[in-house]
Amino acid sequence: MHRDRFYTLTASCPDQVGIIARVSGFIAQNGGWILESSFHADALTGRYFMRIEIKADSLPFLLAEFRERFRSEVAEPLSMTWTINDSAIKKRVVVLVSRQEHCLYDLLARWQAKELDIEIPCVISNHDTFRGFVEWHGIPFIHVPVTPDNKQAAYAEIARIFDDVRADTMVLARYMQILSPELCDALAGRIINIHHSFLPSFAGAKPYHQAYTRGVKLIGATCHYVTSELDAGPIIEQDVIRIDHSDSPEDMVRYGKDIEKTVLARGLRYHLEDRVLVHGNKTVVFR
Repeated sequence: MHRDRFYTLTASCPDQVGIIARVSGFIAQNGGWILESSFHADALTGRYFMRIEIKADSLPFLLAEFRERFRSEVAEPLSMTWTINDSAIKKRVVVLVSRQEHCLYDLLARWQAKELDIEIPCVISNHDTFRGFVEWHGIPFIHVPVTPDNKQAAYAEIARIFDDVRADTMVLARYMQILSPELCDALAGRIINIHHSFLPSFAGAKPYHQAYTRGVKLIGATCHYVTSELDAGPIIEQDVIRIDHSDSPEDMVRYGKDIEKTVLARGLRYHLEDRVLVHGNKTVVFR
């Protein structure tokens, strides 16, 4: 990561000859200094993906003017889907948690150490379990109970809080509730979840006990975007660790917690750094 302020341009468009030349040429013609660039042509989808970091003070105009010029001169002619973000503006992340602490503890430790250079305007939970821990960090804790009878109202309240604190991203740090389709659709590409296996294996209750019964030799975790289709959103990051017959279900739970928190933090970082591009259910991650 650079010390100087920079803009991150991410884009995808139908593949064709000359895309890099058009984009880099536009940046160069305006005095732009490219700090980092990544490109990928996907043969199956016929889609071209790119991520470019531009030194902010190398451009003669502000970001708003860059957006307007780039839109008319480059993006529209190439039928691009694109965004550009400013490294000087910290992303605001709302964390949701239930009663499992490991992902919450890890995220707050990384936040406190500035490893995740973000703002956390609040933590929301359907239980009051971690209020003291969260408030000790100086972060507001909001209890939104979820019952079979109030789910629609509860998710409407979560959506209201998310908007009120001007959040950019929602992270489900082992939040053990299924979000409403309305909330998933409203925040498409902005809700990140951690799943306890390589999706879609071992869904439901006691996944590590299921894995133990099946005699698996690898267990893993998947960080993905949340959609209205349960555990089927675009995948951001995955990892595995090896186990053997001597490991008990309790051992597997312990190993699983370690890999879950690591994969969630890594996936969140890729998202925050605009390293994830999504087209349909296809993800390109520039690590």
